[in-house]
Amino acid sequence: MSTPDALTIAREAGLDLVEVAANAEPPVCRIMDFGKYKYEQDQKRKESRKKTSNVIIKEMKFRPKIDGHDYTTKMKHVERFLQEGSKVKLTIMFRGREMAHPELGRRILERVADQVKEFATIESHPRQDGRNMTMVLNPIRKPQPRRQKPVAAPSDTQADTQAETQAETQAGVPPDTEAPPEAATG
Repeated sequence: MSTPDALTIAREAGLDLVEVAANAEPPVCRIMDFGKYKYEQDQKRKESRKKTSNVIIKEMKFRPKIDGHDYTTKMKHVERFLQEGSKVKLTIMFRGREMAHPELGRRILERVADQVKEFATIESHPRQDGRNMTMVLNPIRKPQPRRQKPVAAPSDTQADTQAETQAETQAGVPPDTEAPPEAATG
């Protein structure tokens, strides 16, 4: 069909003439609503973006001579990162003569992996990279949403005074009928 004929048919139908395959001989065209087509393509693109998961890698750094309290604090962070669905890169940083004892760093990494085996699997095993030893943990479960901080509940004293006020109003006593404070004599 000639181009002018196709254009008149498209205009009568209130649609657009869209070239589908320009390199074909003769070129292939289609009569369609191009605005609607672009909208549907955008919707498909947005939908596919929603389905992809954005992998976040968090890093936790340790030292070979880490103290017990520091270790437990860092482990709490590692567990939280894994439960949120993030990958965790563990790094042991060696300084000076600590480089002579990489088994200390490997022991710490194995201890961490053993502690979080219910939350994560080892993606890459410990390996020495210059002065650092690294290992990557991959979360097992789907990410849990971050917990919002709870709204502050009234304290016990506030709850007691509110209960007293409600009891007094039910008994028919106005809430502020306490005796005025005594005047200080000086």
